[in-house]
Amino acid sequence: MRTKKEKIKQLYKILFKEYGPQGWWPIMKSLEKPAQNYHPQDYSFPHNQKELIEMALGAILTQNTSWHQVEKALWNLKKLTHFSLNKLLQLEEESFKNAIRPAGYFNQKFKKIIFFLTAFQKWKKKIPSRQELLEIWGLGPETADSILLYAYKRPIFVIDAYTQRILRELKLVSPNSSYDEAQELMMTSIAPNTNIYQEFHALLVAHAKRHYSKKPYAQNCELKNHL
Repeated sequence: MRTKKEKIKQLYKILFKEYGPQGWWPIMKSLEKPAQNYHPQDYSFPHNQKELIEMALGAILTQNTSWHQVEKALWNLKKLTHFSLNKLLQLEEESFKNAIRPAGYFNQKFKKIIFFLTAFQKWKKKIPSRQELLEIWGLGPETADSILLYAYKRPIFVIDAYTQRILRELKLVSPNSSYDEAQELMMTSIAPNTNIYQEFHALLVAHAKRHYSKKPYAQNCELKNHL
């Protein structure tokens, strides 16, 4: 019988075979053709400061909304500022809020973004620690880890609601597992590797969207039969 860690490794192999490379985190190239925003098997992103900022803002904007809505907000910001740090910080507040309005909770998200950008300006080229990100108002573990994994390419596993659902359904974590419990399982099962962590997280989301979006969860999901 496989251990939990062995099952996690097998889970990655199954999902990668089923869905292939996902190309996360998307960089906005087109609003009309979202597929163009992804970059399968190209782990070189971000290429510059503007792309780093775009990824970080996407991680903040995606809180409590769909990525489809985030794309609209990012596209608006791109047209206004091209994700220039100076232009973002100088953008008039109402214009900024109107730009991110599609992502919802725009007053709160505006505040979170400004706090992040202000800290980012002080860090310059420094890579922030997880604790430094968590000290920014409005940034929780999932957002902080998303920024570290994708924008800064640090090997830390992101645990979102989809991942928790899958792990709980497969009885790999407890029914009321914490963020830390799930993250520890993933990071002790898969050796630190930024590319794999990015792929695994994205694959779990892809699978969950197909099988774990609506209750009862795991309809037609065959993972239990293969682990």
